[in-house]
Amino acid sequence: MHRGVSTAFDSPENPASIVSVTDRVQPVQIGAAVAAIHFLGDVAIFVGEEEAVTFVAPEGEATRLPIHDGAVLSVASDGNRLVSGGDDGSVIEVNATGQVQSLATDPKRRWIDNVAVHPDGAVAWSAGKTAYFRSAKGEEKSCDVVSTVGGLAFAPKGIRLAISHYNGVTLWFPNMAAKPEPLEWAGSHLGVVFSPDNKFLVTSMHEPALHGWRLSDARHMRMTGYPARVRSLSWSADGKFLATSGADTVIMWPFASKDGPMGKEPSILAPMPARVSMVACHPKHEIVAVGYSDGTVLMVRISDGAEILVRRKTEQAVTALAWNAKGSLLAFASADGDAGLLTL
Repeated sequence: MHRGVSTAFDSPENPASIVSVTDRVQPVQIGAAVAAIHFLGDVAIFVGEEEAVTFVAPEGEATRLPIHDGAVLSVASDGNRLVSGGDDGSVIEVNATGQVQSLATDPKRRWIDNVAVHPDGAVAWSAGKTAYFRSAKGEEKSCDVVSTVGGLAFAPKGIRLAISHYNGVTLWFPNMAAKPEPLEWAGSHLGVVFSPDNKFLVTSMHEPALHGWRLSDARHMRMTGYPARVRSLSWSADGKFLATSGADTVIMWPFASKDGPMGKEPSILAPMPARVSMVACHPKHEIVAVGYSDGTVLMVRISDGAEILVRRKTEQAVTALAWNAKGSLLAFASADGDAGLLTL
């Protein structure tokens, strides 16, 4: 595809001459593997794979905060709080001031495999084959599905929860008496996301593929051709594209029309001699941050593929990548805990 040049972005075939902002990155040493990053305001929360989170201010000052007695298995945030699940059977909430609150403990101490948060204060989590929902007022309900829950996601409007599992997804309305709605497709469905306009639902599968449904009529959308499993998904600011990992390029599926990607080819951005491990679309502009298996981090303009180098390769895969809500801060981290903050 055409890869244009501007005063802000450059994209020649020679990576050494790509416009670079590496000298503007604030280095951060987490000291342990990082599983995810979320922002609470302008404070980046680096979620470790074991026990703790690390609060990092824009200036780089880091504060470690233990939250679980063991591995952190799942995490979600609405920008005001961070909710995590651990192999200690607990669901934990952390706010921007570092206050830690226990939301729930599984009575059998089962692993909390997935968590999801709703902007109105509701939270959901799963253990085994059961998904749990707690309203903002503290009312709890549960929904059992056919197999171990693979992923959870709240719809962008209303209280509707998507529960992915083996052979499909269950759509559950916790506040209604209606029976949960099944969306079926053979295979193991892991991560699940709603489109920002609430028209589509997409899952990442155990196989190297995505599957989707148009929610108005449950029509299927197959998105295949990946060389590896898709572990990272991110919607563009206008909701017209879904950026994905799983290849040595960023695969951008088009969702602007009523048919979504059905019958259309995806766009391909930022090819590299390494596999894309993480993607994170800018919250306001048509830019996607991309992390690779060799540690490289780029910012890429969606319209023409122009690139800015944020971090040179380090041989350690990028495992986490996130923007703050204003889009003025980008945080990244690698498997060895080497991390950074870029102020734009």
